[in-house]
Amino acid sequence: MAPDLAVQLGDLRLRSPLIAASGTVGSVWEWADVADVSVFGAAVAKSVAPEEWPGRPQPRVAPTGTGMLNGIGIQNPGIAAWVEKMRPAIPMLDVPVWGSAVAGDPEGFAIVAKQLVEAGVTAVELNLSCPNLEEGHLFSFSDSASAAVVSAARGAVNVPIGAKLSPNTPEIVEVADACLQAGADFLVLTNTAFGFGLDPETSRPLLSGGVGGYSGPGLKPISLRCVYEVAQALPDAKIVGCGGISSGRDVVEYLMAGASAVEIGTVLLAEPEAGKRISRELDDELSRLGADSVSDIIRSVESW
Repeated sequence: MAPDLAVQLGDLRLRSPLIAASGTVGSVWEWADVADVSVFGAAVAKSVAPEEWPGRPQPRVAPTGTGMLNGIGIQNPGIAAWVEKMRPAIPMLDVPVWGSAVAGDPEGFAIVAKQLVEAGVTAVELNLSCPNLEEGHLFSFSDSASAAVVSAARGAVNVPIGAKLSPNTPEIVEVADACLQAGADFLVLTNTAFGFGLDPETSRPLLSGGVGGYSGPGLKPISLRCVYEVAQALPDAKIVGCGGISSGRDVVEYLMAGASAVEIGTVLLAEPEAGKRISRELDDELSRLGADSVSDIIRSVESW
């Protein structure tokens, strides 16, 4: 008998611990046209802001050999245009859709979160790892700034909300705790890490903005460390692991370290159907470990 892949993430019951990460599956319907979404517990649409954001100029994406850099600048049409297109599409998809909110201040996050829910999303992810437009740093670098955003969003919606943090956050446990205390139902650990690359032939950076976000296999040990540290310090925290996942074994490692579910991102850009393969591999890994369900291995990491 195949292992049970269903997991509980706070009040959210997911048919699988696999979640498609924001920024890699568009507004979900585009990806759903080319991939079997039934193996996923949820899919997170690309982040959307109160108003249209043009994003950075090209080039905005570059391979690094063991992953990729991106500096898209969260290009999006603004929440009103997003809702108009997505409200009729969401009920037609064979996967629960989560929204991802981004803004320059807490009030903006609340506005977006409310309209995402009105469009039909089942949860809202707060992208706290985006630049704070006024001060030029990430919200997740500050426990008080992060808590203010979570509190504003919590007051605006009644669906589960998650706080997506950066691996570059200096005091990630403190910021994670502040988000939970402010009303976050779960944490997403983590977003991309700061990265940089250049082309020796042109002497120019690979991205128009210079520094961007690094994702891919090399991010895994960094994000996995964040999951482990937060899970050890905050044993009641509900965590979604994210960073460098491309195999069933990767999923198992995140679950053992303290995650209840995982987000898969960069691998879907190169392999849109990767979810099917990873789900099969997860089945095999659980059977090899003698686990009857995903729940059997969550937070099962041992200390030396």
